[in-house]
Amino acid sequence: MHACRRDPYSLVLFAGVWLAALATITALLFVIFYILIKGIPNLTPELFAWKYNSENVSLMPALINTLLMVLLSLVLAVPVGIGSAVYLTEYARRGNRLVGMVGITAETLSGIPSIVYGLFGSLFFVKFLNMGLSLLAGALTLSIMILPTIMRTTEEALLAVPDSYREGSFGLGAGRLRTVFRIVLPSAIPGILSGVILGIGRIVGESAALIFTAGTVAEAAETLFDSARTLSVHMYTISGEGLYIDQTYATAVVLLVLVIVINALSELAAKKLGGTTNNG
Repeated sequence: MHACRRDPYSLVLFAGVWLAALATITALLFVIFYILIKGIPNLTPELFAWKYNSENVSLMPALINTLLMVLLSLVLAVPVGIGSAVYLTEYARRGNRLVGMVGITAETLSGIPSIVYGLFGSLFFVKFLNMGLSLLAGALTLSIMILPTIMRTTEEALLAVPDSYREGSFGLGAGRLRTVFRIVLPSAIPGILSGVILGIGRIVGESAALIFTAGTVAEAAETLFDSARTLSVHMYTISGEGLYIDQTYATAVVLLVLVIVINALSELAAKKLGGTTNNG
């Protein structure tokens, strides 16, 4: 019985962990409820009008642009991120200099402020490649921003797959490529989708980089080279004017719901794909 007792130092650490978790949950709930309380009463049909003007301050064009930005950025970043992670874990020799160099580079890119990405995108995509302030320039910039996150989480997910899976596949006569795509990648899907979810969250919440690359035109983009503001940029723009604070809170509610829905769908897809893989 005496061996099961915790010493005072362990009790202090245990209490500190619980207090930290409680503070985190409290802060999250406070932010969510504050936004809902301030924003829900201001949700009106005019906010969802197809065309934006200074009277309705519609968020619908920004919502459409946000979904387009998420889709285009993921199309650009996910294949490159997953492909890079597959090469580093399955083809490159573990522990060599290339793997270490890429890891350090990815960590460095993850820590760069978004405003720096915005300035880079403005100079390279907007001006040097002559794309102008456009949906494509914004998506290319965001794809570079989320690429390290997707690559690192995919790499960790692939490394978590037991080597016995690979050895069993090789023992049955499967080649490396078939083993990667039929055994390793399906087993790592939940971890890969976790990285994709993190990337989506950064895309939806980004504003600084998009102001310099995608612009602030309050219309739904019809082509890849049209300027388009997302929901976060829309919130920044109308709140800065000081005339549409109520509409800003309402837009924040829509943005919050959008993030929750996307995360829920991603988690559901991860569970279904993971369950299908386990059953298979």
